[in-house]
Amino acid sequence: MKAMPVIHLTTFIAAPADRVFDLSRSIDVHKKSLAHTREEAVAGVTSGLISENETVTWKARHLGKTRVLKVKISNMQSPLAFTDEMVSGDFRQMKHEHHFKPIKNGTLMIDLFSFESPWGAAGKLVNYLFLTRYLRKLLERRNQAIKELAEGDKWKFHLNK
Repeated sequence: MKAMPVIHLTTFIAAPADRVFDLSRSIDVHKKSLAHTREEAVAGVTSGLISENETVTWKARHLGKTRVLKVKISNMQSPLAFTDEMVSGDFRQMKHEHHFKPIKNGTLMIDLFSFESPWGAAGKLVNYLFLTRYLRKLLERRNQAIKELAEGDKWKFHLNK
């Protein structure tokens, strides 16, 4: 039996780690980057920056259905890492580790996103044939939005700095 799928992305961003870290935990940036899914924060922290032990409940349209996902920030080491984990939602389990490695000319933003669908053996097939690709594209889209904000001047509108 195969382990849970893990999506591993590394994105170079020509900006300091603290800026990238804060943009990555911004509820408003998340909503904007996934606007095509009608993503909205409906409970918990619904705007601004989310912090350790706080939750946000997301409502969005994915794969032809409106879905609700509640996540909690289970670990945070500012500005180097934070982890959000599913509290309730469609996955059997979901964990997203965000790492920020300062380098000479910017930051390496590293995502480790692991998940398991709730459909047993059939779910494993769905994970590997379809769901992993779909989720990778969502993460890449989100990361591109963070990169564009961090490398320009628009990050100031989201971080009040």
